[in-house]
Amino acid sequence: MTKPNAENERQKRAYFAYLREAHGRDNATIDRVAASLARFEASTRARGFRRFHREQAVAFKAKLSEAINSRTGERLSKATLLSTLRDLRAFFLWLAQEPGYRSKIAFSDADYFNLSDKDVAIARASRKANPPTLEQMRRVLEAMPIATVWERRDRALVAFACLTSARAAALASFRLGHVNVSEGVVEQDARTVRTKFAKTFRTDFHRLVPGAAEIVANWCAELVRDHAWGPDDPLFPQSHMGLAADGGFTPIGLARKGWASSQPVRDAFKRAYAAADLPYKKPHLMRDMLVHSYMSMDLTPAQLKAVSQSLGHSDVLTTFTSYGQLPTHRQSELIRSIAERPAAGAADPWSDLEAAFARVRAGRE
Repeated sequence: MTKPNAENERQKRAYFAYLREAHGRDNATIDRVAASLARFEASTRARGFRRFHREQAVAFKAKLSEAINSRTGERLSKATLLSTLRDLRAFFLWLAQEPGYRSKIAFSDADYFNLSDKDVAIARASRKANPPTLEQMRRVLEAMPIATVWERRDRALVAFACLTSARAAALASFRLGHVNVSEGVVEQDARTVRTKFAKTFRTDFHRLVPGAAEIVANWCAELVRDHAWGPDDPLFPQSHMGLAADGGFTPIGLARKGWASSQPVRDAFKRAYAAADLPYKKPHLMRDMLVHSYMSMDLTPAQLKAVSQSLGHSDVLTTFTSYGQLPTHRQSELIRSIAERPAAGAADPWSDLEAAFARVRAGRE
């Protein structure tokens, strides 16, 4: 194992503080940057950053393109390459301005971390979303067991995701007081809910999956009635662990604290799909499911804006470009439907064009 370079470590700490305090980056982003820098240092055997040269960037880029993902056994994706190399370019651009490095590192050297235009296009290419259908989610909710309080919690979690399309991090951090069951709204308050970009907004219940609203209402009532939960208690609490008869740990109740990460949310979804004998779908695909469902309806512009705001988007285009990608089979159906529409008095396009020119000439005269 390569011995850490003390000077490099000092500069990295300074850069992490810069990202956190000057740019407001969160810990997850800083951890990703740290991993990118660790990859680079491993390739140079912790050579001092003062000795950085464009040749190191070129060599690292070539090595990274051949690296294998330990989880999949395949080469790293273009998206991973792009993210890693952008982290490194940003770091060395910052370092080139620091005292003691200005005469050592040229700004242009950092540009050698750039990927080719072709690889950038591949990395940015959108992938076809394959969200569940409303009928599949109805089936999932019906198949989930409810014998224990933990099973009812998990079912309420999936039902709540169907109603709100909230992100996994937000689902893990909601409190009971954020939900108004009678009005069918959820306040995504960034002071206590882990929303994207710390944005605060209201989400209305999207009552598209049958039974979801009733499941959530029953769960909220159970928390208050059977567990004396208040507004500040977690909506989806951790399991309280205790000792089993065999000396191992086992759930014995609900803890008065929420999940620290979104992993338990994904785990609950995996169990839910398994119970319904369906392939696993990420919680985030609830957003695609909702938008696809609304796209099949004849909504007014005001209704489309309401849907967009309910998802936390400032712009309607964000909603429908990010989550409104049509499945390929639906794309083909719509194209065929255009061709099958009856022609309303087929016109000669050339005669129309000649008439337009005639109007222009008449206007000039």
